[in-house]
Formats: sequence, C-alpha cells, structure tokens
Amino acid sequence: MKNKYVSSPLFYVGGKEKLMSQIACYLPTDIERLIEPFVGGGSVFMNVEAREYLLNDLNESIIKIHLMLNSYCGREEEFFEKIFSLIRHYGLSFDCNGMSSGLERGGRSSIEIKKFNSAGYYRMRKDFNDGGMQDTMMLYLLLIYGFNRMTRFNKKGEFNLPVGNLDFNDNTFMALNDYFCQSEIKHPQWHNQDFMTFLNGIDYGKNDLVYLDPPYLITSCEYNKMWNEEYERNLIACMNHLDKRGVRFAVSNVIIYRDRRNEIFGKWASQYNIHQIHSNYKNYHDNSKKKIQEVLVTNY
Repeated sequence: MKNKYVSSPLFYVGGKEKLMSQIACYLPTDIERLIEPFVGGGSVFMNVEAREYLLNDLNESIIKIHLMLNSYCGREEEFFEKIFSLIRHYGLSFDCNGMSSGLERGGRSSIEIKKFNSAGYYRMRKDFNDGGMQDTMMLYLLLIYGFNRMTRFNKKGEFNLPVGNLDFNDNTFMALNDYFCQSEIKHPQWHNQDFMTFLNGIDYGKNDLVYLDPPYLITSCEYNKMWNEEYERNLIACMNHLDKRGVRFAVSNVIIYRDRRNEIFGKWASQYNIHQIHSNYKNYHDNSKKKIQEVLVTNY
C-alpha cells in the first residue's frame, strides 16, 4: 500500500486524495483496468495501480483541462514557461519553486492575495469569454485563481466564477509535477460522456474495477446541483447490471449528511459490502463539523 498519496492539480471539490488511505484498503490489488465514469480531478487514478485507465466525466471543461495537461507530459518545462508567461501577462501573483511575484512572502494573507489579483483575474476572465475560450491553459488559470478553485459557467456559456483568495503556489507546482509523472506512466484514456453511455460502451474483463464517485444526492456542493433522484436510481441500475455481469465495482457516497438521509442509496447498499469512511467535508462558508456518514460500497 502507498504511504504517500498525491493531489490532483485541479483541486477538485470533493476530490478523494485525503480519503485515499482509507479507500485504498478496500480496492483489489489485481486491477487490469481502472474504469471511472466520474473522474473529476483525477485524484483516484493518480493513486491507484492498474494496467490501463479508462476515465470519463460529463464536465467538458474538466476533460479539456485533463487533455491539455496530458499533452504536456514530457514537455513540462514548456508548460511552465507558458503558464508563467500567462500569469505575468495578467499581473497575477505567484509564489512557488523559489520564485515569487506581486506580493512579499511575509504579507501573503488570503485577503491580500484576493485584492492584488482582482483586476488581472477579471481581465483574464473577460478575455476568455470574449474569444479565448479555446485557450485551455487560460481556463486552468481561471480555476487556480477563482473562488474555491471551481469551473462555473452561466446560461450564456460564459465563465462567471469570481476571483478567489489563492494563487499559483508550491502546492500547485508540486501537484502539477505529480500529475505529469503519473499521466506519463499510466497513459489514461479520456472520455466525455454521460456515465450510462460510458459504462454501457465497455467490453468488461475479469479483473476490471469500476470506481464510481458520483455527485452526492444529499450534499450541497456546486457540482451536485444537477443530480437528482432519477440520476441516483439510474446509477443504482447501472451498478446492479455490472454486478450481474460479474464486474467488480466500488462506489463512494454519503448516506447521512446533517439532518438528511439518502434512503435510496442506503437501502440499495445494504445488499452489498458497506465500508465506513471517516470524513469531514468543509466549505468556504461553513467549516463546522457536520454529522456525516460516508461509505464505500463494494460487490466483492
């Protein structure tokens, strides 16, 4: 088992890097293909050993960023030259790898970072929305410098996340290097489909593992808003179908969150193996401890 688990450079809300030491205990050690219909930031594939990796997400922007980063595997120096050039072009702060710009190291509070980067960030966001939407590196920087490091678009298709209080720092630099290393070794195959279409199009083998980390029905994160009971039931139907075909799966979910209970998932999970995962999700507005029951459900 790995002693150190690496983080995704997408810093995805709900990413599993902090829970990998628990999740990994319940994953098989003979995985031929790791199949992820909800890959998100990619922290699971980065930390799980398999011969092949089939990775999917419905979020087109996230897949574009993955593909862009993968295209720089073996050309990391070129990537960092380009991204620092873009950071300097918009006058944004950074502090990593012994280099810094914009703010003194001793005075880098989150409030000061947000204030300093505000004008440059909104100029970059406007340029992206006005015609630079094909610039995926710019999209990645909007994620890094944006609020809670998310990607969000309005109904017109414009990126509309406000400026955040973090910048390009040592954690970002280290996460990118870990990502380049893992992607160069693992050669992941990327897909941008609905999870049912993705899962139904695979010819499964004996030692495949499907790991699912779907949006959680009863939590309130931004990326969970499109998920509803119909999607939850479709997800359960897909997993039952996998089980009937003898395909191994492991699915993360939350059964209890504050005063809410996911009865649909909880009732279904009782027929399989339920493993308790200890977590405490926090967000920008509320970092208090919450009553939460997170689980990993397996059929093996």
